[in-house]
Amino acid sequence: MQDQNRSRWATVGRLLALVGVVAFMPGIAQAHIIQGGSGGFLQGFEHPLSGADHLLAMFSVGLWGAQMGGRNVWTLPITFPLIMVLGGILGITGVPLPAIETGIALSIVVLGAAIAFVWRPPEWLALTVIGLFAICHGYAHGAELPEAADPADFAIGFVLATGLIHLAGIGVGLGVQRALGNRMVRIPGGLIAIGGLYFLVT
Repeated sequence: MQDQNRSRWATVGRLLALVGVVAFMPGIAQAHIIQGGSGGFLQGFEHPLSGADHLLAMFSVGLWGAQMGGRNVWTLPITFPLIMVLGGILGITGVPLPAIETGIALSIVVLGAAIAFVWRPPEWLALTVIGLFAICHGYAHGAELPEAADPADFAIGFVLATGLIHLAGIGVGLGVQRALGNRMVRIPGGLIAIGGLYFLVT
């Protein structure tokens, strides 16, 4: 049993280390390879990492999935980027959608509150909630797509970065639960919800 726990902790540690390494790669590459460039992949990868609103929401998806457990650990983080691509297409093509920024801020409040209050809805409802928010985040990415960037490369970049942020949320959620208990996951959820309120009123 002790060996099994040690193995799980090692896996979580490796995942977090991978997230950290990959998160720094775009900045290094842009500084040394793309001089003032308009490369689609790197810009797409950096986009979710450059805004605290996107970062908090995507981290929350992984954290919430880890808190609920079971299939949700993977279905939520897989569904979010897939639907986000649809939102990105809507943003790229200029389809008008109202209150996108409000939707992004609400995503942080709702997901943070879901974690803080240990909300465990049916899987279909959880997927519907994150799907609606994924459209908002994807739309923002697509609408801000630089004209010189390659749309496909940009999309691959922001989907990959999103997946890594989800993994970080999963790793933190599982690690906190195993080390300190499930209730302690509520604390970062509450802090995230407060951060969402800040974005909502500013």
